[in-house]
Amino acid sequence: MSATYDVVIVGGGIAGLSLASALAGKCSVVLLEAEHSLAYHTSARSARQLIPSYGPPAVQELTVRTLELLAARDAELPEPMLSPRSFMLIGDEATVRREASGHMHRISHAEAMELCPVLLPGSFTAAGLDTGSFGCNTPVLLADHRQRAEAGGVDILTGARVHSAQRLGSGWELGAGQEAFRAAVVVNAAGAWADELAVLSGVERLELQPYRRTAAIVDVERPLPAGSPMVAAADDTFYFRPDGEQVLISPAESVPSGPEDARPFPGDVEALITRLNTVTTLGIRGVRKAWTGLRTEAADGVPVVGFDAEAPGFFWLAGQGGYGFQTSSGIAELAAGLILAGQGPVPPADSPAAAGAAAPGSRTAEALAATRWSIRR
Repeated sequence: MSATYDVVIVGGGIAGLSLASALAGKCSVVLLEAEHSLAYHTSARSARQLIPSYGPPAVQELTVRTLELLAARDAELPEPMLSPRSFMLIGDEATVRREASGHMHRISHAEAMELCPVLLPGSFTAAGLDTGSFGCNTPVLLADHRQRAEAGGVDILTGARVHSAQRLGSGWELGAGQEAFRAAVVVNAAGAWADELAVLSGVERLELQPYRRTAAIVDVERPLPAGSPMVAAADDTFYFRPDGEQVLISPAESVPSGPEDARPFPGDVEALITRLNTVTTLGIRGVRKAWTGLRTEAADGVPVVGFDAEAPGFFWLAGQGGYGFQTSSGIAELAAGLILAGQGPVPPADSPAAAGAAAPGSRTAEALAATRWSIRR
């Protein structure tokens, strides 16, 4: 016998968990995670920085909305999710000018050196600063989403890899582990495996591409001062930020990969250490730990959010790229509105319900919708 729900969410990373908490109490939901713990893959391997100046315009809008929602939630939590940490871009004049967005303002070389004195003066000529950027305590954020979801009646199952999916009448039936589930809506929040779930479900792939991104926590001779910004090269060759007495570093690579439990390639972290020791005075001494996550993207780099035009009840929540945490609450708010509107009669355009379904704002919704259909074509 199948367990019946309104919505089945496939994927227990930040995308699936944030949507589960947004839907909790509004409809019946089950979340299925293939691994034996939630947020095992990319969501456990984040740089933990939310940057309004990072990404395409729709991503930036979703980031601003996510920060608004998380700040409101922080007021109710004993341990905050957000802590101010600026984001600084460095490089040559032309590259910084090209990469700096409306959320970032230009600063002088002297100001950049004052903010991050471990930089060697000759390693850059121009800089930009995003003072609206925040560090994110991702374990607290993930735990809060889970608590809110479960308190609202969401069933969360781990070790439940989906092995079958088919359209039956007006809904879907999925097999996961030894159990079967029926629902009107299937949410594809499977991250790097999103296209694989689509194929399993008989839905056309969107050709989403996972990319590798490696990071490491290192010991240094000269720790970064308290309040130091996250610093990134404008040519996408590295970034670093404080992590207590240690420093988090990344080569910021984007190497295509298949869906897998990614691990660092031999030599990648060592090459980055050599590079950083030539452009900073950090004096990196050793590696505490290193990891690699997968950033899955659509061709235009904008998240894919919406019902599939050719598969009724199949909802895409994928392609967040490197913007998963920083867009998560904004996307969940938008996705929940779309799903709930699809669960019953469409409310009048001027009604409060319709306004809620369009949150966090028409510009964001239109940007994502336009991208969604262009991807399908």
